Amino acid sequence: MELTLIQKIAVFALPVIFAITLHEAAHGYVARYFGDMTAAAAGRISANPLKHIDPVGTILVPLVILLTSKLLGGGAILFGWAKPVPVNFGRLRRPKQDMLWVAAAGPGVNLVMAVFWALMIQLGHALGSGFASAPLMLMGAAGVFINVILMALNLIPLPPLDGGRIAVSLLPVKQAMQFARLEPYGLFILLGLMFTGILGIILWPLISLFIGLTALLTGLEPAQLVGLIQLVLS
Repeated sequence: MELTLIQKIAVFALPVIFAITLHEAAHGYVARYFGDMTAAAAGRISANPLKHIDPVGTILVPLVILLTSKLLGGGAILFGWAKPVPVNFGRLRRPKQDMLWVAAAGPGVNLVMAVFWALMIQLGHALGSGFASAPLMLMGAAGVFINVILMALNLIPLPPLDGGRIAVSLLPVKQAMQFARLEPYGLFILLGLMFTGILGIILWPLISLFIGLTALLTGLEPAQLVGLIQLVLS
């Protein structure tokens, strides 16, 4: 069975939108918890996707990747972004220490959502041959895949990615200040890694690890989960 482009869009639409938008909302929520009200004042601590959707990053880029992946026979890494939630790290009660938790909140929510979508696969399996079974399992596979990708990508220790902020939080002050100076160049470094193929070499082992972790946490057979993901990507 091979999905058409329309079927792929239908399967990926909700998982992509919520994976990206809830990731951003989580940063704002944790920032508020640790004393920074910037995101709250901007109305960005919300599960409403309309408050976070970036027309290019949330819709156009994933759509183009799906289209080109379909034309080229699959294998592309699906990703996107939402409008960044504003966080003023200087307003956190302990800026350097609390930065870690604000940064980790996004990937942490992606792990929770990966588990949720894996449980949807379990539910679809439990429904047997019912009308909703196959769509639910396919959407679940898409949800697991997009969330583990966002988790893996954002944990790369490169500012301004979440992993870069976590590294800045954990490094000694002098080294943290030097490392943080990479932030203006982080996007260009990331693009360079992507176009040279190094990004894929870094990401795929992490993606496989997180898929295995998701399967372990939800009682799915890893081979079953990987098979479903391959199906939605084919």
